[in-house]
This record gives sequence, C-alpha cells and structure tokens, in this order.
Amino acid sequence: MPELYAPLADRMRPASLDNFYGQEKLVGEGRMLRQLLEGDSLPSLILWGPPGSGKTSLAKIISTATAADFVFFSAVLSGVKEVRNIVEQARTKLEDRQLKTILFVDEIHRFNKSQQDAFLPHVESGLLTLIGATTENPSFQVIAPLLSRCRVLVLEPLSPATLRQIILYALADVEHGLGSQQLQLDEQALDLLAEAADGDARNGLNILELAAKLVQQRSSNDDQSPVITLTDIEEASQKRSLRYDKNGEEHYNLISALHKSLRDSDPDGSLYWFYRMIESGEEPLYIARRLIRFASEDIGVADPQALPQAIAGRDAYHMLGSPEGTLALAQVVIYLATAPKSNSTYKAAKAVRELIKITGSLPVPLHIRNAPTQLMKELGYGKGYAYAHDSPEALVDQDHLPEELAGRKFYHPANRGYEAVVKDRLDKWREILRKKKR
Repeated sequence: MPELYAPLADRMRPASLDNFYGQEKLVGEGRMLRQLLEGDSLPSLILWGPPGSGKTSLAKIISTATAADFVFFSAVLSGVKEVRNIVEQARTKLEDRQLKTILFVDEIHRFNKSQQDAFLPHVESGLLTLIGATTENPSFQVIAPLLSRCRVLVLEPLSPATLRQIILYALADVEHGLGSQQLQLDEQALDLLAEAADGDARNGLNILELAAKLVQQRSSNDDQSPVITLTDIEEASQKRSLRYDKNGEEHYNLISALHKSLRDSDPDGSLYWFYRMIESGEEPLYIARRLIRFASEDIGVADPQALPQAIAGRDAYHMLGSPEGTLALAQVVIYLATAPKSNSTYKAAKAVRELIKITGSLPVPLHIRNAPTQLMKELGYGKGYAYAHDSPEALVDQDHLPEELAGRKFYHPANRGYEAVVKDRLDKWREILRKKKR
C-alpha cells in the first residue's frame, strides 16, 4: 500500500532511536539497548508493554540498525510450519554468508506452549536471536525455558507529555504527517487528546487523524488555517477504550487493587477500581463472586451481615442485569469497605486444614459419636455425652476434638465489630466452665 494511504500512526513510526519518544529508560543515551545496538550484539529479547507503547516501532528500528538478517513474523498469521522454514533459511544464511538471523515475533503470547517450543532449540543454539513482542505478562504467557533465555524489556504506557510531543510532531511533519495541511490545535484540545490516548500513541494518532478529517470537511471553503478544537477531539475520541485483559496481568492487577482497597477500608478507592473493571468490560458476576469471598475472608464474624449483603448484591445483579444491577454491586462494595475487618475466620479455617493434612484421619471421640444401634452402644459410642440443654447455661465441660488435639484453639476472634461481642461471649463461657471444674 502506498504510504499516502497508510494510517497516520503507521506513517509516523520513528525511523531511529533519536525520535523514538517515551522509552528513554531503555533507549536513552548510555542505556543498555542503545549500547547493544551500537555494538551490534543483540541478545534475545521480550518486549513487554501495552498497546501503542512502541514495541513494533522499536523492532523496526532494530531491523535497520543491525547487520543481521531481520525477519518479521506474526503469531496471528503464521504457525510452526513457517517457523521451520525460517530456521532452514537461517541455517543456510549462517553457513553460506556467516549472516545471523533475528526473528521478530509480534504477539508472541498468541503462540501456545508447544508452538513456543519450536523456537527453543534454535534460540538456545544461537541460530536465531528472538525478539518477541507482547501486551501480556510474559510470566504467564511465555514458557519458562524460553523466557530464561531472553531479556525482558518493559515498555511503559506513554505519558501525556510524551503523547503531546508525538502529536505536535505529527502535525508539523510534512513528509509523513499532517504538516502539509497546516492544521492548528488549540491548547485545550491538545490536553484532551493527550489524555484520551490513554498512554497509547497509536490511539492518539488515530484520534488526531479522524479529527483532522472532521476539520477538513467543515472548513473546505474557508481560506483560514483550519483549527482542531476541543469539540473535534471529543467527537473523534468518543468513548475511551480502557486497557484490560480479562485473563492476563491487568485483570489480576485490578482485582488486587479492589481487594486491597476494600481490606484497607477505603470506599473511594474500592469504588474506583470496581468501576474500572466494569467499564473495561469485566463480567460483573466475577466481581460479585470475589466480593462474596471477601465478606468471609476479610470481614467474617466482625460483621455477620457482610456475607448476606454480598450474596444479595449478586442476586440483585442476576435479577436486573446491566446497568441497573451494577449499582447493587456498588452498594455492596461500599458496605464491605466500611465494615469492620477481621481475618479470624480465614486464619482459623487455614489452621484447621493444615493440621488435618498433618494429622490425618484421627478417630472421633467415643462420647460424641452417634449410637443408633445396640452394638454401638455396647462399644461405648455416645457413652458419657453431656447434653448441653440440661445445663442452666447450656454449657458443658467436654472435649470435642480427637484426643491427640485436646485443648487446641483455632478461632481467635478480633476485638473489632461484632466479633468483639463474640470474643467477650467466649471469654465468659470459658470462665464459667473453669469454675465448674473447681
């Protein structure tokens, strides 16, 4: 396709590190990647960053800066068969011309583990230098043997200041950008565009290109220099598409942020992360399940209403769906964030489970066994059992744990919320039982 018809974002790809903006920690003067490129001694790399942060652009710059044969490869369009062909060609180039091969794999996370295995022996032998680009956390998406043979370079989302720089450069560039149109961009529009791009240069340039077309249509009969206004940017950007990956790192980052905000009793932070997930397209019932879990794990008996509230929120969403039901979940978020906190239930459950793994199937004490038959009674099942309701306080002094665990305590209530009442009650009961022993 002639460059004239290529999207602005593609035309504006930087040709060298000098105009590769926003990743100075990787490619600035004296930084590792720049030094490796200048010495033409590139190791295998994984470029990990969000969309529009410059992964493919950086790969193209590397391709022009190295003496090696650079092969572009898409994990979306190609498979293992194509990898084998590239390996054979790389072997021939190395044997005949001593020419190394660098293989750039775009969206490497789309290769499954067996497909990634096809690279491994050739990366390990040095036949291929691999550069993989991914928006997903490579810890989850790249097999460990391959990951251990690559340096992971993290590209950050572009800052609004960097995006302003890229946008202004595109407006001024006559050869590749919009410079020939002599467009003006007022300051408010520039600020909005830099924010609406959401760290993504491609997104920002796409919005700019659409806004420029809107201005052209409006001012085709106007002799004055066309101006891109705030309204043009609002119209071109429409609803911002938030970065999110339902099965990847950003998914876990956001649910972690929600959980920790709830645990820290911060209703504002909790609501923000809840709606960040909702607006990004997360399934609300997934969040509802996590809220139910939180009600037991981090609140428990400190507020016995937390669990019914969380379940009611889930049921309300089931009944109403989106968007009405989302408000019920938001109510649950506020309730849980402002409830007293205790992880005593969680710790007690964990302690019991760990002890059972160690001690195995200890026998039930005879006095609390069921005795439905005469033989069981003759064997001592239920013998000596004290019926609690026969006591004035409904309290009896008898063991309920296996003999080997007698006296163990698993539940230690906190002195917060309703659990403080429970703690006081247990303390009083234990004192009554101690007095009965005297």
